[in-house]
Amino acid sequence: MIYVERKRTKFLALPICFTTYKISDEKITITSGFLSITEDDARIYKVQDVKLTISLLERIFKLGTITCYTGDTTHPELKLLHIKRASEIKDFIIVASEEARRKRRTIHSMDIDNSDIEDFIE
Repeated sequence: MIYVERKRTKFLALPICFTTYKISDEKITITSGFLSITEDDARIYKVQDVKLTISLLERIFKLGTITCYTGDTTHPELKLLHIKRASEIKDFIIVASEEARRKRRTIHSMDIDNSDIEDFIE
């Protein structure tokens, strides 16, 4: 399944912005720009947590903002701003990221620094 959504204005939910989000089973692609186009990808298996935020104006115009917390170096916090079907897409990202980690046999790991290890040994 593939979702393609455009960033919209908060007021009247018009797709005036030149940012497109493409969410698939493998990756999240953000394409932005008008004259100079930038395309950035984040692998779906790197998504660790997902948060949905809906402000009052977004609720009125049936929009939402999804924040994906990833292990990606370029986008540790990936935001999909003011998109329609936000709740449905959030649920899709959660399921797809779990499935992608299972396929790759990747487990979620925590970052542990030396002070934590020294406390554990003593």
